[in-house]
Amino acid sequence: CKRPARLPLCQVSIVIPMTSSAPQPTSSSYWANRTVVVTGGNGFLGTKVVAKLRRAGATVVAPRQSEADLTQVGVAEQMFFQHKPTHVIHLAARVGGIGYNQVAPAQLYLDNLMMGTLVIEAARKVGVEKTVLLGTVCSYPKFTPVPFREESIWDGYPEETNAPYGIAKKAMLVHAQVNEQQYGQQFAFVIPTNLYGPGDKFHESVSHVIPALIKKCVEATERGDDKISVWGTGSASRDYLFADDAADAILLAAQLRTTAEPLNLGNNREVTIRETAETIARIVGFKGSLVWDPTRPDGQPRRRVDASRAERELGWHSNTDFEDGLRQTVEWYRANRADAEKAPH
Repeated sequence: CKRPARLPLCQVSIVIPMTSSAPQPTSSSYWANRTVVVTGGNGFLGTKVVAKLRRAGATVVAPRQSEADLTQVGVAEQMFFQHKPTHVIHLAARVGGIGYNQVAPAQLYLDNLMMGTLVIEAARKVGVEKTVLLGTVCSYPKFTPVPFREESIWDGYPEETNAPYGIAKKAMLVHAQVNEQQYGQQFAFVIPTNLYGPGDKFHESVSHVIPALIKKCVEATERGDDKISVWGTGSASRDYLFADDAADAILLAAQLRTTAEPLNLGNNREVTIRETAETIARIVGFKGSLVWDPTRPDGQPRRRVDASRAERELGWHSNTDFEDGLRQTVEWYRANRADAEKAPH
């Protein structure tokens, strides 16, 4: 059945509209005397969020998984009691590309469900001022009008290879909404599109489309190959968001959002996988041909979000041109290949 972005039982939401359409800088005066726990703060997106918070004057706690396994009962609660954060930004996740989604769907579902559930409840018990939750565009239905609008998130089942991860994140949204309604707990819930940029994961077991294609093209160029195989038909589309731009939006949401209503973050441009691969090949300097393998899955057929709510309410929009962002990512990968290709823990 069709459900609105907010569950029917939630009767009241408060949204503070922002009238400016220009991106607003993160306020150092806002963060100067605040302590922020950033789960996943040593990951691809998390390192960018942590760096921005520290530059703004916040005290940041960013535990590694080896220090705080958030899938275990009591770990988040103990950490929040110890550090007494004003804000929690929950970025920690088990995540990977289509291949990983196919081989480890149970871990994707359970670990993300447990982390979200336990972090939200620990923040409630400790009295954290605001909890920022990172959703996923994988939660949207497989077939939904493009661009995706927040109210469409309940209109159907996610694309099959994304479903375990996407549904676990949807459960986190439900949890936030009912806790807001029953306990007055404050949240911001942001849904970024496909993230990319320097610091991305390039190990083949977890890489998404952009790092996977960059790695293939660089290696093929070095070997002098005349062709590379690419998954799918190339017809699927994605809405890519530079990770540094996403980090800006997350900090603005932490300051300005006062509701668990979902908030899309995107680049407002739909790019096919074929165009993605061809652009990466050109930037890398690969002169061979791209051979498409239609026996491999395309994933969701089309993906682009409507990010107008974020621009309206946060004064945010993505600033990074797609090709410029790709060039930065290729340059970072070539300069940091050992770190980029490390196997996940």
